[in-house]
Amino acid sequence: MKKKLSTIVVALATILMTGGFAVAEAGMTNVGGFPYFQLGCLIVGGLIMTSLKARFEKMYTGEVVGAFALYTILVALFTNPVIDTIKGLIG
Repeated sequence: MKKKLSTIVVALATILMTGGFAVAEAGMTNVGGFPYFQLGCLIVGGLIMTSLKARFEKMYTGEVVGAFALYTILVALFTNPVIDTIKGLIG
């Protein structure tokens, strides 16, 4: 039961972070500029992390959620609005 509950927590955190990314990017971009590729990468990465948590019992829930949070930040850094903002700050 504990294994299933921790897997559900990881899946819920993954869904919330991916949804937060989608809402933030939808607010920052226009209709034609939504980063569908990055959203797909987040969905696939979340599925992989959740399946790894379900398969391996010795992985802590906090580790998996933290790793996915860092992955979400990394993916968000390589979207056009963030790159344009960094270009504006530098030059």
